[in-house]
Amino acid sequence: MTAVSLVCCGLLGTTVDDQGILERAFAEACATQGIVPGTAAYAHSMVTVHQSRGQPPVDVFRALFPGGEGRAEAAAMSFERSLRAALDRTRLSPVPGAEEAIATLRDSGVRFGVITSVSRRLLEVVLDTVGWSRRVDVALCPDDVPRGCPWPDLMLTAMLRLGVEDVREAALAGNSASGVRCGIRSGAGIVAGVLTGGHTGDRLRAAGATHLINRIADLPALLTAQAGQPPSQASPPAPRVPLERRRAGL
Repeated sequence: MTAVSLVCCGLLGTTVDDQGILERAFAEACATQGIVPGTAAYAHSMVTVHQSRGQPPVDVFRALFPGGEGRAEAAAMSFERSLRAALDRTRLSPVPGAEEAIATLRDSGVRFGVITSVSRRLLEVVLDTVGWSRRVDVALCPDDVPRGCPWPDLMLTAMLRLGVEDVREAALAGNSASGVRCGIRSGAGIVAGVLTGGHTGDRLRAAGATHLINRIADLPALLTAQAGQPPSQASPPAPRVPLERRRAGL
């Protein structure tokens, strides 16, 4: 199996404990549009929010308010304000084992990146809070690409920025179906679904996850195990496609 040279992970819920602030920010943003707890509309909205986890907030609100671009953009702005206020009030911390996993990967020569659905401003706040600003080789958000998850743009951009020559050298670990689809569509050799704070194992498998791990701390062991397997025993790699073609999502 092709050796992994780049690992990208989701941020909130995968490597950083979000303490429920994402869901609360979505609920508060929905309330600005007249969707309040205790109503059928609220229940429907929260189901959509959960199903859309990992996607840019404005895309989530577009799904909630089809044909209402103005409402979607207004709700996305409210989400941004709510989440920023929550970050100011909440002392976020890495999930157990995350820092050790990052150290293990970097010590073995694997570059480490994070991809997220939140804005650049919020991404930088989270990285500063957990002390990772200088520990990641690349940190990307929807502001950096034409399309967020589930499209492959974030993963492909990470590969391009770090000079990955073969998409199979990259691995992604995330806890949402959208994140898994991003990894699969990019051609990453390993796409691990992480069973913390996001979607179920069945849903991650249905999205295409090549592996499931209970927590991000299990990722280094997974990579080591896969590196030690001959191609016939390892999970089937993505077809070799030049990275330049993958940029178009092909």
